[in-house]
Formats: sequence, C-alpha cells, structure tokens
Amino acid sequence: MVRLLNTRFIENGIAALIAAAAFIVYLTTLCPTTNFIDSGELSTVAYTLGIAHPTGYPLFTLIGWIFAHLPLSLRVIYKLNMMAAFFCAMALFVFFRFLAFFLRILSNRGTKSKQPHMLSIVLPSLVGTLLLGFSETFWSQATSIEVYSVHCFFLALLLLLFMRAMQKEGEEDNRSIHTRSRWYAFAFVLGLAFTNHMTTILLAPAFLYLYFSTYRFSESSWKRLGRLAIPFLLGFSLYLYLPLRASEHPIMNWGNPIDLERFSWHFTGKQYRVWIFSSTESAMKQLQYFIDTLPPEFAYVPLLLAVIGLWSLLKGNRTLMIWTILLFLGCILYAINYDIHDIDSYFLLAYFTIAIWCAVGVHYLIITIRKVHMQSIIAVVSLVLACVVAFVNYPKVDDSRTLLVEDYTRDMLKSVAHGGIVISYQWDYFVSAVYYFQLVENERQDVVVIDKELLRRSWYFKQLENRYPWLIQQSKKEVDKFLVELQKFERGFTYDPNLIELRYNEVIHSFIEENYRNRPVYATPEIEPEYTSGYNRVPSGLAFILYSDTLSHEAHMPQFLFHKPTRSDRYVDGLLSQYAKSYVNHAIYSNLKGNKDIALQYIDKALQIQPEMPEAIDVKDRITRRK
Repeated sequence: MVRLLNTRFIENGIAALIAAAAFIVYLTTLCPTTNFIDSGELSTVAYTLGIAHPTGYPLFTLIGWIFAHLPLSLRVIYKLNMMAAFFCAMALFVFFRFLAFFLRILSNRGTKSKQPHMLSIVLPSLVGTLLLGFSETFWSQATSIEVYSVHCFFLALLLLLFMRAMQKEGEEDNRSIHTRSRWYAFAFVLGLAFTNHMTTILLAPAFLYLYFSTYRFSESSWKRLGRLAIPFLLGFSLYLYLPLRASEHPIMNWGNPIDLERFSWHFTGKQYRVWIFSSTESAMKQLQYFIDTLPPEFAYVPLLLAVIGLWSLLKGNRTLMIWTILLFLGCILYAINYDIHDIDSYFLLAYFTIAIWCAVGVHYLIITIRKVHMQSIIAVVSLVLACVVAFVNYPKVDDSRTLLVEDYTRDMLKSVAHGGIVISYQWDYFVSAVYYFQLVENERQDVVVIDKELLRRSWYFKQLENRYPWLIQQSKKEVDKFLVELQKFERGFTYDPNLIELRYNEVIHSFIEENYRNRPVYATPEIEPEYTSGYNRVPSGLAFILYSDTLSHEAHMPQFLFHKPTRSDRYVDGLLSQYAKSYVNHAIYSNLKGNKDIALQYIDKALQIQPEMPEAIDVKDRITRRK
C-alpha cells in the first residue's frame, strides 16, 4: 500500500510538472486578442451568458463566464484565451495519468517487466504526453478561446475514468461500492462532456467494444448500463441551460432554443447537417488533407514510435490494439465526412490515439531491450524527439503577435461613418470579432452589423430585433413575408426555393432602402451584386458605401494600421487579401475619376501586401498603358 501511494505521488507530481511547464509555454504563444473564426462570438457569449452557435456549448459558456469575470486586471479576451491554455495544460495532467495507468495494464497482462518504474511506465507516459501537448493541432487549441480546449480535457478524463472503471478484479470487487462509484463518475462526466461538445460520441465505438468484449452481452452488463443512465442524464441535463437562458432573451441568442422544436434543432446541430456525409468526393478530400498534415503534425520522426507501439499491441494485447484502432477510426471516419475548412480540431481524438501508440512504443522498447546503456539511449532519444516536436511547431502555433483580426475589425469600423449599417458575410475575419468589441469592450456600438447569411435563419431576426427594434420594424412587411416561406424550409414542409430567394433578396433591399437616406449603408466586397442592385458601390476603406444615384462621390480611405504577422496560413492569407483587394478597389475607382497617380499608389500598396496578386498586376498594367 505504501509503495502504491508513493507511486501515485510520484506520478501526480510529474503530471503536475508537465501541466505547469506546458501552461507556461502555452502562455508564451497565447493570442492577446480575438482570433479567427468563432473567437469573438464565443468570448461574447461567455461574457454575457448567451447562447453560442450549435450545439450551444452550455458547459463551456458557464466555465467561460467564470474566467471572463476573474478579478484580474486583464482584457476579457485575454482571460478567456488563458482559459484555453489552462484546460489544455490540465488535459496533459490527466492524459499522463491515463498513460501511466494504461501502460501498467499492459505490463500486468503482457510481458512481466522487471525494469525500473521510472523507465517502463513514467518515461513512456512522459514522452506520449509531451508529443500530444506539443503537436500542432492540440497546441493551437491552447492559444485562443475555443470549445476544443475543454473538449481535450474531457477526452483525457474520459479515457482515464473509463479505463479505471473497466478494471475487473473479480466478481466480488465488481459488486463493491468502490467499483460502482467509478462507473457512476465515468457516466456523469460523460454526460457533462456532451454538454461541451457532441463529438464526445466518437468515443462510443471503442468504449462499447471494450466493455462488451470484457463483460460480454450478459444480463449484468446490460443492467450496469441501465444504472449508468441516471448519472449520465444528470450530467447531460446541463443542456437545460439553453431553453432557460433563451427565455430571458440574452443579447447573444443563436437559434433562440426557447421551445422543444428549436432546442432539438440547436443541440443536434441541424443547421450543419448539410455539410455532414455530403459526398464521397468531399470525404476523400478531407482524408487526403489528414494524410498530408499528419507527418508534420508530430514533426515526422516520432510517428515511428507510434508504428512500433501499434505493432507491439498486435503482438501482446489485441483487445487493446482493437480498442485504440477504434478510437482512431471512429474519429477519422466522422471527421473526413464533415465538409468544412476548419476541420483540424475534429482530428483531435486521432492525435490522442497516436500519442497513446507512441507511449506504448517507447514502453515496448524499454521492456524489450535489457541492456541499461541502450535503455538510457532510448530514453534520451525519446525525450529529444518530444523536444524537437515542440521546437518545430512553436513558430507554427505562436499567436503572441497575432493582432490581425483586431486590426482588421478596427480598420473595418474606421471605414464606416457614425450610425452606419454594414451588410457582411465575413464571419471568420470581422462579424464574429465585432460582437466582442461592441458588446464586451463597448466600442462603436453605433454601427449596425448584419450577417448576410444568418439572415437565412429565422431566429436571427429575433436577435436583430432585440438589438435594433427599429431595423426590423421598418422592414416588417418584407421580413414577415420571408419568414412565412423560410419556416416551411426549416420545418421540412414543401417549399419553393425560388420564392424563398426572392423574399430573402427583398429583405436585404428593404434594409437598404429604408435606411440609406438617414444612415450610411455599406456592403463588404464579398456581397454579391444582386443583393445591392440599383445602388452604386463606392469604395470606403475595407467596404463599399451604397448610393442610390450615379453621381461622383468621394471615396473614403482611412489610414490602416494592421500588423502583418510573421507566420502565414490560409486564414492569415485570406484576411491580408481583403486589405489588398480594398487597395485595388480604390485604385480602380480613382482611375475612373482620372486620378491615375493616386490609383498607382493604391496598387503599389496592394502589391506590398501580396506581391503576386494577379488582379493588382492587371489593373496596374491597364493604368500604365493608358497613362
């Protein structure tokens, strides 16, 4: 007993050191402000206790509210980004404990190892944990607010709790209060995990396989599952937050899940089903993306440890081998059938599994090779590989100087006059972030931002009416006509897509028509011409201001102060292209007005951002030829 307590003390101490060290490293790469995609929306939801996009994430929202209101003299967004680093670090603490427990099972069931505990259990667990913690996708979850940092923590915790509950020491032990409490704890945490992210379901194939392969399809095994339903539902009941909070009409109220119908739509993610299992072509594209990005995810060489680990499981414990394979495939087969751009985080469980295989690989090498000096070499090489992964991935994930989204949002707002209305579909760069700056930091609350694509959802009109009652009241006739047709589509009734699109277009035109005389109305460049037909687009910073006449108007170009980041990815490149395009748009407009020298200055600025931009080069050639 004393030895067991000492072992646990040592392992907990090492796990705590790993978590603390990782947290410090994560802080050095922490984004100081809002980041791309959902960062602005989620931070605003957490701060205001609102309702986030499907599936709602009630647990994340409540935890986020606590972090957002910590008595620290820091920006709210920074505190929430720290929350991401904290939960990823805690995930590593739990994952280390899981690996140590898992490897001890292998030692007991497989080859009896007489090697020192530090080498046979702790070292492989350390290596596997570090490889996961500094893999690119896992690390990226620790740099800014997202639901996946909490999801990582729950993945690690569920792996540990399930494996502990599965320990079958004997019939008498399995009827004990202690053993039952393990199962109840697992079931409750499982239900709670679903309230953070529904992809917790990807654990099911592996967990059910190991459960029934151990306990068989006996009457007692089914009864146990029946008893676990109660603690599971108790954890899952946190989803009641959605209808309860929706009834209070929060300022952020995605989906307005106030009744059973809308609640079921929201927590099942009905809005996103169109992108799931959409086509074989899409699945093959995502699979190829995973294959291409997997080697650099772990800096290539450590994957050899995973191969050794999988092979050793094949030799020594095929049941656990199949269990890990099901963890891996359950994740991959779902993720590749989800046709979205930001798919990386959906591969997290697969990366967890690879880290398990890496730890098993190191464990196998240690217990197989008897010579002490060779074991020392394996230990050093394994730890060096983990450090190499951290060194290679650091510049890829370092968001400590990522100010681009905040800069872009501020520059967009500088492009808009007081009281302006902006119609946009730039969720990843602007619309999500502007929620935070307006509702948390109280900046430019005079500007009305309308998400053009969210107008295709009936709940969005209720949220707009909550914030801007005059906007909906002025266009009530057009809005009501559109909602009649839209609700047919949302509820699965027979509908006319052409009529829905006509009514949708009428709503947008009404927003413009009813307001442009008293308020300046803007459209961002990606808004299709048919939605602003009848209006002249004049460049205004990063957007276009709309005029109902064809007169010549002065273009407005504020001084942009964006910081070009040192690293590049598709989101950074996409946002920088918006700056470059704005300069090109101003160049085209200036050229039409006869100001060719000014037009060329704008083109040069565009080419400074994107030197190979074809559109800018083409416009420059046309201007210089005419000049």
